[in-house]
Amino acid sequence: MAARVLHALGSGLRPALEPRLGVRSASSIKSLFVRKVDPRKDAHSHLLAKKEDHNLYKIQFHNVKPECLDDYNKLCEEVLPSIYNDPNYPCELVGTWNTWYGEQDQAVHLWRYRGGYPALTDVMNKLKKNKEFLEYREKRGKMLLSRKNQLLLEFSFWNEPVPREGPNIYELRSYQLRPGTMIEWGNYWARAIEFRQENQEAVGGFFSQIGDLYMVHHLWAYKDLQSREETRNAAWKHEGWDEIVYYTVPLIQHMESRIMIPLKTSPLK
Repeated sequence: MAARVLHALGSGLRPALEPRLGVRSASSIKSLFVRKVDPRKDAHSHLLAKKEDHNLYKIQFHNVKPECLDDYNKLCEEVLPSIYNDPNYPCELVGTWNTWYGEQDQAVHLWRYRGGYPALTDVMNKLKKNKEFLEYREKRGKMLLSRKNQLLLEFSFWNEPVPREGPNIYELRSYQLRPGTMIEWGNYWARAIEFRQENQEAVGGFFSQIGDLYMVHHLWAYKDLQSREETRNAAWKHEGWDEIVYYTVPLIQHMESRIMIPLKTSPLK
């Protein structure tokens, strides 16, 4: 009997069964299928992130005054390399882009700090004394409408983003998850990423620690919009991809896609 009830519940027949069960009986059956909380007391970041390298990432979103975008890009190309090429700063510019489709007149910068929060603190303290950077920040401020950033960790099952030859376009897909679902998302995407490696389009996968919480960013590279369309459609030919999409969509509260063009100085071309 229990096996038949379990099968019926798993097949979507639960509403049809409940009228035939007593109130107490129905409640008892429901209690059998309440999701149990994992008894391990450990932070999601410890369960999902890479442990061997302790990398911390910062993503910056700068909304630029439309008339200032060219000057903003030129300023970044002049100043930012002097920071990430300096061995005294334990940080690397992973990529820098302008949004092509999505929010317009926007710049996106992704930084990596090898050594985690201590490396981030070290860089911030040194930049406070860097005259060139302070002048850059003052000029930059006059060109911006708004800005925000997030601190991120990388998922353990994604490859670390490394410099890439171009020309490419990049897609940043950002997902605001429902609180409490990050582990589920990670479990499903640990499988899903296997289906998205054929054309080497997977660049990096990250989840937020400070800023907007329960935020996930997936970064992809394509030759052009047509190859993006073909690559994404090809994923549906893999057995299991449809199931992963089916179970991850309910975890999402909001999602956004940006198509981005790298700046000349971006290591991700």
